[in-house]
Amino acid sequence: MMNIEQLLGKDYRKKLIYGLDIWLPLALFGIVMFLILPMPAFLLDGALALSIALSLLMLLVILYLKDSADFTGFPTMLLMATLFRLSLNVASTRLILLDAYAGNIIEAFGNFVVRGNFIVGLVVFIILVLVNFIVITKGAGRIAEVAARFTLDAMPGKQMAIDAELNAGVIDELQAREKRQKVEGEADFYGAMDGASKFVRGDAIAGILITIINVIGGFGIGIFQKQMSAMDALELYTLLSIGDGLVSQIPALITSAATGILVTRSTAKNNLGRELTGQLFFSFKAIWILAAMLGAMMFIPGFPFLPFFTLAVLFGLAAWYLPKLKDSFQSVLEEDATSKKAGFPQAKGAKADTAAPAEQPIEQLLKLDPIQVELGFGLVHLADESKNGDLLARITGIRKNFARDMGLIVPPIKVKDNLQLQANDYRLLLKGEERTKGQIQPGQWMAMNATDSKEILKGIPTKEPVYQLPATWITAVEKKNAELKGFTVVDATTVLVTHLSETVKRNAAEILSRQDVQHLLDHLQDTHSAVINELIPAHLTVGHIHRILQNLLAEGLSIRNLPEILERISDMAPHTKNPDELSEQARQALSNAIAKQWKGEDGYIHTLSLDPEIERAISEGIRKSATEVALVLEPNFAWKLVDAFSVAIQKMTASGFHPVLVCGPQIRIALYRFLKSTFSDLAVIGFTEIPNSIPLKNFAVVNMPDAEKGSSLAT
Repeated sequence: MMNIEQLLGKDYRKKLIYGLDIWLPLALFGIVMFLILPMPAFLLDGALALSIALSLLMLLVILYLKDSADFTGFPTMLLMATLFRLSLNVASTRLILLDAYAGNIIEAFGNFVVRGNFIVGLVVFIILVLVNFIVITKGAGRIAEVAARFTLDAMPGKQMAIDAELNAGVIDELQAREKRQKVEGEADFYGAMDGASKFVRGDAIAGILITIINVIGGFGIGIFQKQMSAMDALELYTLLSIGDGLVSQIPALITSAATGILVTRSTAKNNLGRELTGQLFFSFKAIWILAAMLGAMMFIPGFPFLPFFTLAVLFGLAAWYLPKLKDSFQSVLEEDATSKKAGFPQAKGAKADTAAPAEQPIEQLLKLDPIQVELGFGLVHLADESKNGDLLARITGIRKNFARDMGLIVPPIKVKDNLQLQANDYRLLLKGEERTKGQIQPGQWMAMNATDSKEILKGIPTKEPVYQLPATWITAVEKKNAELKGFTVVDATTVLVTHLSETVKRNAAEILSRQDVQHLLDHLQDTHSAVINELIPAHLTVGHIHRILQNLLAEGLSIRNLPEILERISDMAPHTKNPDELSEQARQALSNAIAKQWKGEDGYIHTLSLDPEIERAISEGIRKSATEVALVLEPNFAWKLVDAFSVAIQKMTASGFHPVLVCGPQIRIALYRFLKSTFSDLAVIGFTEIPNSIPLKNFAVVNMPDAEKGSSLAT
C-alpha cells in the first residue's frame, strides 16, 4: 500500500508547508463563486458552520496573544471574514427567495432559537445588531483610531530611545534593527486596525439592510408569485430572514468582540487569560468584600436567597484559599518565561536561577566596536538618563552633525564603564585600541582663558584635552565671575563630547570603512545612477572610491557632496586608477569649500608659498606608483626644509593667521604627507583649488640658504 511519502516524495512536509498559502486565493475564488453561482442548501450549511468556526478561531487566537501587534494579519483576516459573510448572505437570500428554504442551520435558528415566533426573532435580531453596532463596533473603532494616532505620535520617541540604547551598547545593530521593525510594525498594525474597524461597522449595517430586503422580498414573492396568504408569507419568509440574520450576526458579533479585545489590551508578559487571572482573582481584599456584599444581599426582601448564598460561599472560599496559590502561580509564570527565553522546556524540579547560561558564540569574541567610550565609575551617571545624564543624547547629536557636515555616517558609539580607570577618567578607543584619554570633574565647569586675561580663578588647574590649553575647573559659584572676566566656560559633559568629536574628526579617514562606502553608493543609486553605473565597475572599484574618500577626509574635507566628487573623478578614471591622483581631481570639485574654509575675515586667504628652487627640487623628488604618490628627499635637505617651514609657520601663527601653504597641484599631496607628521595644523592647497573670485595674500616665502639648494634628491 502506497504511503504519503511514496505518493508526495521525501520532502512532502516541505511541500505541504509551502503549499499552505494556496488557501488564500482559493478562499477569494470561493467568495466570488458564492456571489455569482447558486449554492445548494447542504453546501450553504457547511459554509455557515465554517463562518462561525472562523470567528471563534480569531477570538481564541486573540485571547492567547501576548502582544496585539503580533497578529499583523488580523485586519486582512477581518476583511476576508466580512466578505465571506456577505457572500453567504447573498447565497442564502437567493435560496430563501427561490426555494423558501436555505438549509438546516438557518431553519434551526428560525425555529429552535426563537421557537418559531418571528416577532421574538425580530426583537432578538434587532438587539444583537444594536449591541454589535452601537456598543462593541463603535467602541472598538474609537479605540483603534486613538491607538493609531498615539502610536504614530510616539514613533519618534521610540526611535530615539532605540538609538540611545544602541549608542550606549545596551543592544547591538541587529537588535536595534529588530526593534525598529517592531515599532514600524506596530504603527502599520494600528493604522490598519483603524481602517479595518470600519469593515465591522459596515457589516452590521449590511446585515440590517439584507434582512429587511429579505423580509420585503419574501413577502412579495409569497403573495404575488406563490399565492400564499399574507400571514403565511410573512411568517415563513420572516422566520427564514431572521434565521439568516442571526446566523450572520452571531459570527459578526464574535468578530467584533475579538476586534475590541485586540485593540483594548496592552502588551503583556503572558496571554490575556493569565494576566486577568493574576490581576483580578488575586486581589484578596476585594474578593472578601465582594463575599460580604453578596451575603448582605441575601437578606434584602424579594431577592432570591439561594443564588446570593451560593455566590457568597464560593467567593468566601476563594478569598481564603487563593493566597495559598499565589506564590505557586507566580513561580509557574516565571518558570514559563525562563524556559521560553532559553528556547526549551525547563526540566522538572529545576530552578530558574540554577540554569546554565547560554554559551556565547565564539565569533562574538572577534567583534570590535568601531568607536567606544569608557568611563570611570564616577562618570557613569553622565550616561544615565534617569539621573539627568545627557551624554547618550549628545553622542547621537555628534553622529547627526557628522552626517550633515562631513557626509560621514559615524558608526554607533558604544559607552561602557571601566572599573580599572580612575573615578573621573575616561578614554576613547577606536577599533579596540586607545587613541586618547582625559579627566573631567563632574558637577564642575571648565574655564578656558580665551582672551589672555590676567585674572586668576579659584579652582583646580588643568589643561583642555583637545588642544592642551591651560584651563581651570571651577564650581558653579565661580562660573558667573569667570564669564564676566572673559573666560570661556563649559560643563564637564561638553568637554568629553568635544574631545570625542575632535577625535572622530581627526580619525575620520580610518573610521570610514569600505562597507560604509558601499552603503553611500547604494543610497546614491536611486538619484545618481548615471555616474555610478558609468564609474563602477567599468573604471574603478569600491576600493578605489574608498581610498579617494579617505584622502579627502584625512585633510578635513567634507564628502557630503559625493555626486560632484564622483562626477569629477569619472572624467579622469579612464586615464588613471591611482587613488592619489584622482583625489587631487576630486579636490578641484570642492574648491569652493576649500577656499571658504581658509578665507579670513578680510576676504583674503593668507598663505605661505615656496621658493621656486625648493618647489623644483620637491617636484624632482616625486615618485609615483600604481596606487600612491610619494616624496623622496635627501635626508639633510629634508631636515633643512622642515626647519624652514617651522620658522615660517611660527611667524604666521604669531600674527594670528592659520598656516596655509599654496603650491603646485603636482606636488601638493606628496608635500602634505611629508609635512603632516610634523605640522599637523598646516593646510596644503594647490593653486588650481582656489576660485578666481577669492584673492590670495602671501604672508611669507619658504626658502633656504643657497648652499642648501641643489642636491636635494636622495641617491
